[in-house]
Amino acid sequence: MLKKSVGLLAVAVSAALMLASPASAELKDILEAGTIKIATPENFPPFGSLGADGEYEGYDIDVARMIAEDLGVELELVPVTSKQRIPFLDTDRVDLVISTLGANPERAKSIWFSHAYAPFFSGAFAKPDVSVDTIADFAGKKIAVTGGTLEDLAITEDAPEGAEIIRFGDNAATIAAYVSGQADVIVTGNMVALGIANDNPDYNLENKF
Repeated sequence: MLKKSVGLLAVAVSAALMLASPASAELKDILEAGTIKIATPENFPPFGSLGADGEYEGYDIDVARMIAEDLGVELELVPVTSKQRIPFLDTDRVDLVISTLGANPERAKSIWFSHAYAPFFSGAFAKPDVSVDTIADFAGKKIAVTGGTLEDLAITEDAPEGAEIIRFGDNAATIAAYVSGQADVIVTGNMVALGIANDNPDYNLENKF
């Protein structure tokens, strides 16, 4: 966990970082140790996932390497699931988290956020033959979403009666469930939808709203 001075350094290199507060370590501690522990997604392409060569790769991995290089320290990558990100900061298992994590007041009570580091929006995505133009059209449909995310909070608040919201533990499980036909619609980030479309071109996946 880092003090604000490190957060400002992280912002300077345009990383989307989460820093636990109150802090228990300073920049000098990382420099003296010669290692920085950074948590990144374990299965969330194109931001972070295990590559064909057995090494983790992705946008977040590249940013983590840039930070370690800029500080002149070794990088210890800590792959995490969505649910592990904040707990790993709170328990000092990592110094930083680089991830697509929505900033909200509740999360800001325990962690600090840097500036946004990548264009990212959430939406409802489905095949062309699924008629969905607004959240009201969720009625009578199965909706896949990762539990506890901002997407989950948004649709839970506004979903109409008759919508079946199916929540999964992490993005990988949500994607697998949708691809296997367990849901009519997936509510997720645009980069996740792009990955699904690239891997399943016959889906002709559309951004409904």
